[in-house]
Amino acid sequence: MKTICDVDEELYSERAKAVLDSIGTKPLTEWDMRRVFDDKEIHAVSIATPNHWHALATIWAAQAGKHVYVEKPACHNVFEGRKMVEAARKYNVRVQVGTQNRSIANVVEAIEFLHFGGIGEVYMAKGMCYKPRDSFGISPDGMPPETLHYDMWLGPATWQPYNEKRGHYNWHWHWATGGGDTANQGPHQFDIARWGLNKKEHPVSVYSTGGIFGINPKECSQETPNTQTSVFNYADGKILEFETRGRFTNAEAGLGIKIGNTFYGTDGYLEINGSSWQAFRQRENIPFASSSRESSETPKDPTFRAAPGGTEHYANFIDAIRSGNDYDLHCDINEGFYSAALPALANISYRLKRELSFVGAYEKFANDPEADMLLTRNYRKPYFVPDEV
Repeated sequence: MKTICDVDEELYSERAKAVLDSIGTKPLTEWDMRRVFDDKEIHAVSIATPNHWHALATIWAAQAGKHVYVEKPACHNVFEGRKMVEAARKYNVRVQVGTQNRSIANVVEAIEFLHFGGIGEVYMAKGMCYKPRDSFGISPDGMPPETLHYDMWLGPATWQPYNEKRGHYNWHWHWATGGGDTANQGPHQFDIARWGLNKKEHPVSVYSTGGIFGINPKECSQETPNTQTSVFNYADGKILEFETRGRFTNAEAGLGIKIGNTFYGTDGYLEINGSSWQAFRQRENIPFASSSRESSETPKDPTFRAAPGGTEHYANFIDAIRSGNDYDLHCDINEGFYSAALPALANISYRLKRELSFVGAYEKFANDPEADMLLTRNYRKPYFVPDEV
């Protein structure tokens, strides 16, 4: 690693020490990513910014000839995702999306089992994100810390005064920068659900409903729902469901899933929890197939995180850079975009409080200009995602 880049200089010392302790070399530090992209000695970058920066950072990096590993969700809105795909192809760089399950052997095994008819024809997939979240409070607007380059932090987002409750991590719960847990933890399970359904296309309709429960809105600035149910239909009638529960809840399925997936087929059903899976035939209550590999990261409790590890996914990224072939990536940007579009579409339906019809070929809603406006955003100069990348 040559350079750590962060808009908050207060973090430099701790992060640089972590790198030094890990690899024995102290990295350079920088707050403006454009200077990193200008560095000819840097060939690949990893983007771990708030969601609203993923697209523009990836596009700038691609334009500079850098290969990119970008965290999930690939994009903050649908327009941005399409531009990321176009930039990756135009500048011939590898862009890997950080949906690490694509590189977890047992998850790959489960998906192959589905695709080869293990439970018959899969007609429905469900993703689950059950993470209790407490109120993070409220505070008045103020001045940003001297260490924080706030204009750069906002980047493509609409200008708003600095507020510490919209900053580090809390940005997830505000529409300008995040999309709630549906677009935070959710993209891991959205990706598995779409992968298991074998859908390399957009859904034709979406309906999402929910709300903020158990938190007083006068005492917390959260905008995104903590409880949300989303249903997507594909052109052939297959269904993808996603449920976000941000308060106290039970787990589900035989594996006690709180972060995971279930698939339903004409001959049975299959459960995935972390790096473990099991399949049941018809009405039988004893699994007839399950994970073939032992894993040190097999869930010990139902609060297990969605994507264990990540080293294999990064290694795959490096291997694809060396091969120069997008097909070697486990989650190329095109795959990552289709998965990231799902929570983005769900949140549009939630915010407009109605079911929406989507025309995937044009990536627009059917005769719905109000909904179309939420497929993109008004960008601030110079932080705009261009029509032509």
